[in-house]
Amino acid sequence: MSQCRICSSTVREFLDFGSHPLSSAFVSPDATGEEFRYRLAVGACTSCGMVQLTEDVPRERLYHKGYPYHSAGSTVMHAHFEETGRGFLARELGGPDPFFVEIGCNDGVTLRTVADAGVRHLAFEPTGVAGGRVHSAFFDAESAAEVRAAEGPAQVVYSANTLCDIPGIGAVFEGADILLAPDGVFVFEDPYLGEILARTSFDQIYDEHVFFFTARSVASMAACFGFQLVDVERLPVHGGQIRYTLARAGRRTPTAAVAELLAEEAARGIGEAAGLDRFGAAVHTVRRDLVALLRDLTAQGHRIAGYGATAKSSTVTNFCGIGPDLVPYVCDTTPSKQGKLTPGMHIPVRPDTAFRDPYPDYALLFAWNHAEEIMAKEQAFRDAGGRWILYVPEVHIV
Repeated sequence: MSQCRICSSTVREFLDFGSHPLSSAFVSPDATGEEFRYRLAVGACTSCGMVQLTEDVPRERLYHKGYPYHSAGSTVMHAHFEETGRGFLARELGGPDPFFVEIGCNDGVTLRTVADAGVRHLAFEPTGVAGGRVHSAFFDAESAAEVRAAEGPAQVVYSANTLCDIPGIGAVFEGADILLAPDGVFVFEDPYLGEILARTSFDQIYDEHVFFFTARSVASMAACFGFQLVDVERLPVHGGQIRYTLARAGRRTPTAAVAELLAEEAARGIGEAAGLDRFGAAVHTVRRDLVALLRDLTAQGHRIAGYGATAKSSTVTNFCGIGPDLVPYVCDTTPSKQGKLTPGMHIPVRPDTAFRDPYPDYALLFAWNHAEEIMAKEQAFRDAGGRWILYVPEVHIV
């Protein structure tokens, strides 16, 4: 048992993945010494329902200038963030001299969309990646107060795939309260626990993802800090996300979508102990089936490659014990990963061009959340007789 990061109540652990390396700590072949490791386990608060990691990893080990993920590498994600920026321009940034703030802009697609419209903007981005005006600091009360004094209040504080990564989330809410205009909105989008449970997408659980949100847990969290959940929107990206819109309590009327999602979660029992335990059992089934399939294909002499050296693939390879003996290499488009070894299991990472030189017989698709985009791009692989191995929601071949 541990203590909830939101309400300080008891957290009941329901799934332990064991010892893991940092998910984005790709290793040089000549530097395969001891890697930093931590225990990857997840539990649920018995009071507010927040599902969360039970142990922390120091943020300075996770986010730095060498951080390898870039959203613009996917055409789907690039379009998603451009559309997000246009939506803010249409709905929230139409007044006189509006100010837009983003927490964790990565390579800045949303930020650049807002900037190109002539709107004042600023991103808090400790990795130092460009894309607009960037403040290389973590977002908290102190940094927010500095910006408020220099820039004035913000109409929107936005975050994508970042808020769920911050253990000290109370400091973010304090910063939002300081920086937001009275009628401003705090908007964030992150993986949705309901989809993770439905898909058995256990690889969404890794060191960077501290929280796994639901409408219920977000509403409870918001209330702890004087905010209110006023809107929710389902997003198809990254295997299923929710965009949550918060405002100061009483400043906006919640949409019908909030009540509908809360009712759906209650009806499905999302976040309840029994469902979480069933999820844990399903995860172990996927591990058993995936390892068995890879061993069988290897014994039959088939050539297997991994596709997408994603952060979440670290959970799969380390939890399942998948190394170069079962998957000799993994192809990825990110130059900073190429020529290195995956964390923990040390599978060589090759450029995406190596995927077709020659094609393997089977490709284990770690980047399954981009399956449609990737399969369209790699149609020649299928034409040559190649087959895709997927493990979400269960192990299967397509």
